[in-house]
Amino acid sequence: MTHYALLIDGQLHTSEHADAVLDPATEQTVGYAARASQAQVDTAVEAAQRAFASWAADVQARRKALAQAAAVLRENTQPLAELISREQGRPLRFTLGEVAGAAATFDHYAGFEAPAAEVLRDDEQRLVRLERRPLGVVAAITPWNVPIILLVLKLAPALHAGNTLVAKPSEHTPLSTLLLGQLLKDVFPAGVLNIVAGDGAVGEQLSRHPHVRHITFTGSVATGKRLYAGASDDLKRLTLELGGNDAALVLADADIPAIAESLFWGAFWNSGQVCFAIKRLYVHRSLFEPLIAALVERAKRTRLGSGLDPQAELGPLTNRQQLERIKALVADAREHGAVIHTGDTQPDGPGYFFAPTIISGIGAGVALVDEEQFGPVLPVIAFDDVEDAIRQANASPFGLGASVWTRDVDQGEAVVRRLDAGLAWVNQHLDVHPGAPKGGYKWSGLGYEGGARGYDAFSDLQVINIARH
Repeated sequence: MTHYALLIDGQLHTSEHADAVLDPATEQTVGYAARASQAQVDTAVEAAQRAFASWAADVQARRKALAQAAAVLRENTQPLAELISREQGRPLRFTLGEVAGAAATFDHYAGFEAPAAEVLRDDEQRLVRLERRPLGVVAAITPWNVPIILLVLKLAPALHAGNTLVAKPSEHTPLSTLLLGQLLKDVFPAGVLNIVAGDGAVGEQLSRHPHVRHITFTGSVATGKRLYAGASDDLKRLTLELGGNDAALVLADADIPAIAESLFWGAFWNSGQVCFAIKRLYVHRSLFEPLIAALVERAKRTRLGSGLDPQAELGPLTNRQQLERIKALVADAREHGAVIHTGDTQPDGPGYFFAPTIISGIGAGVALVDEEQFGPVLPVIAFDDVEDAIRQANASPFGLGASVWTRDVDQGEAVVRRLDAGLAWVNQHLDVHPGAPKGGYKWSGLGYEGGARGYDAFSDLQVINIARH
């Protein structure tokens, strides 16, 4: 059985303890992840601190290393994608796309030209110039649902901007990130990229380490709040991409046959384990029955299977805790009078599988509607008035994404602009432009990731004032 090591200061390190990681489709061990000790976490941060000055000084070396990282990922796409599928559960064709996206992200930043310094004044008396400077050591803490691309979306811009980095993957899917570290060990100078694995205590330690100047985190609201508190002692910079309870509104003029497939995948891609997947579906009452029928038909012919099954469309939930949460939410919805149109079943045999489930007959006040379920269950709620649908969609502490579905694009834009969401779509969901910043309202986040706004989060602004007299 393969043991996966930590990457610290350019070297692979074992540890005193290792954690077994299970394949959620078979419940068999995939491999063992070294669990970083407190001393190893400190050593990783100190190595990043030592490497910072020389790394920040040479932008051409940074670009060259990022281009090399892209090439290494492309050379190792198959084994990395297979490992993601085995530890996370998603079908291989999707994890191959994840690795390809990570390589493309490295390539993008290898060729990226940072914005030039902005000159506010330049005359005989005075020069005023705005420049950006790297922060230092960045801690990147990533979730289990899409482990590699979500790390690289943090790692690539942070390193391009001149920072060094310590990455901490989720304890549920650490193996692919540790393999990534092994593959990139000789690409970056020692200390520039470090990867430590373990449970939440590792993230807490990073959030309190005095040499860490920025924390970029994707995950739950509860963990984000803890990191926010831990970072407060020395006012670390924070980027928090947290949970969502995305609403989709299907207006009365929508073309159900044309949109049903997109709505289904907007809710169920990766078995619903996506922060900005559709988690509440509001549909005009005149279209309620035909939309339910279309979604049920699509759900019933969806093939579940192991991530390595070439016929599988959906894999299992990634861990038992998530499966039990989904089962509890559906049971609670039943107790509140929910109608289960399809799903709420588990196939015989091992694995954390749960059939795509379509539910109606519930509304606000039921946990499945009020909370982020993060699984293959979709509550469908009828409305009679668009104003009421907007009110219901916005009556949430979350504000990550939202979409409106209609034949009238102008009306769709008018409605979506009134929804409390950082990501807003008309007649689509989940599609994100690679140059667009991603961030949420309310509990869904703090700051932005991606695009120019996300890139700027990895630097401080310095205003240089020079008197010429």
